[in-house]
Amino acid sequence: MKCPFCSTSDSRVIDSRLGRDGRSIRRRRECISCGQRFTTYERVEEFRPMVVKKDGRREPFDRRKVIDGMLKACEKRPISMDQIEAFVNELEKELQERGEREVGSSFIGERVMAQLKKWDDVAYVRFASVYKQFKDLNEFMKQLLEMINEGGSGQGS
Repeated sequence: MKCPFCSTSDSRVIDSRLGRDGRSIRRRRECISCGQRFTTYERVEEFRPMVVKKDGRREPFDRRKVIDGMLKACEKRPISMDQIEAFVNELEKELQERGEREVGSSFIGERVMAQLKKWDDVAYVRFASVYKQFKDLNEFMKQLLEMINEGGSGQGS
């Protein structure tokens, strides 16, 4: 492992622990050359399906993009980072268990919207307005009226 301080590739492991997510190993290392200590994380390289976008483009599944989209929707809402990460972990696990080489972006978007709707109406509407690309105020109002007629759902109702 290359030392982030002196760039020497000779280090030794001082301590190893299971990561907080239970899917990685946290290692404390010490550089043999400069004596500095640093932390590394090791995780199993997992199968990542290709996401097929609406326009037909394909790109590898990126959990960071899902988290970023949810964070924008949940800004200033009572939804913790732990909740978002737990959901994305479950989504990632579901994609791996399906074992499909390709998955539509609509599958991911619908899963995210369903979860946000359970958690918070405002976060749901924020995400839906971007995801569904409402063309005008009438489409947006139609979505809001559907939610109102359903009696609301999450904390934001």
